[in-house]
Amino acid sequence: MAHVLGQNQYGKAENRIVRVSRDSTRHEIKDLNVSVSLRGEFDDVHLTGSNANCLPTDTTKNTVYAYAKEHGIESAEGFAVLLARHFVDDTERGVVHSARIRVEEYAWERIRTPDSSSRFIGSEEVGHSFVRKGQEVRTTEVVYDGDRFRVVSGLKDLVVMNTTNSEFWGYIKDRYTTLQEAYDRILATQVTARWAFGFHGRDDQPEPNWNRSYQQVRRHLLEAFAETYSYSLQQTLHAMGTRVLNNRAEVDEVRLELPNKHHFLVDLEPFGLKNENEVYFAADRMYGLIEGTVHREGVTPVIPVA
Repeated sequence: MAHVLGQNQYGKAENRIVRVSRDSTRHEIKDLNVSVSLRGEFDDVHLTGSNANCLPTDTTKNTVYAYAKEHGIESAEGFAVLLARHFVDDTERGVVHSARIRVEEYAWERIRTPDSSSRFIGSEEVGHSFVRKGQEVRTTEVVYDGDRFRVVSGLKDLVVMNTTNSEFWGYIKDRYTTLQEAYDRILATQVTARWAFGFHGRDDQPEPNWNRSYQQVRRHLLEAFAETYSYSLQQTLHAMGTRVLNNRAEVDEVRLELPNKHHFLVDLEPFGLKNENEVYFAADRMYGLIEGTVHREGVTPVIPVA
């Protein structure tokens, strides 16, 4: 029976890079995890062992670091666009047909130092001390096929909680149902969000302001979570996606994955105490997982389902 080589790709995964900008005494940090994946005319590499069309993965790694030096890193998206364009348009003999660049960005913030006689002179101006900012990770994926770009940005590990303004009742009940209806509960989740841009890079289309767009999308996700009186996490998901689309014209599609971080009231009656929605057990397993996409009418969704 004949065998056929199917879809294949290769590259260098998880290139950890920290780029420090030292243009002034206030240094700037970009901390990225960059993964490169290439598709193209690579059949012979698999079938005959000929590496004539193979760009080494070590070269893709070196390119990431060299581009960080030569071009700097203004934004994760902009850096990924530069890399993807290079691998497709500049690789010898045009053997690379498509490049996918995935980036995770880890945020840092400056350490604020109080007035103190122990502080060295001028330390308040140096601005070179940082602390990792929470657990939230910024993400982006850029795919370029030589004709157009597809940019999907996002975030993960953003933990949020509402201590009230959340209910859950009126659901289907059968003989296996034990969950009690809740009319005032904690709603908490760890947000994974991805959003697709209308940007395709054709006809001299300008790139969005990637950094501002990220901050604004994040702001609208949080504001929708805080301002929605929730009857289910599904309803909150829809409100969050809709809020982004209503306020950010550059975004065409939002996909959210929201695990329900359950908080259960602790029974304090054995101790002669009444628990008035004050003491909870925070469970990390098992959890409900709510997923969904909100997109503009007429737009074909491109964000893959996990």
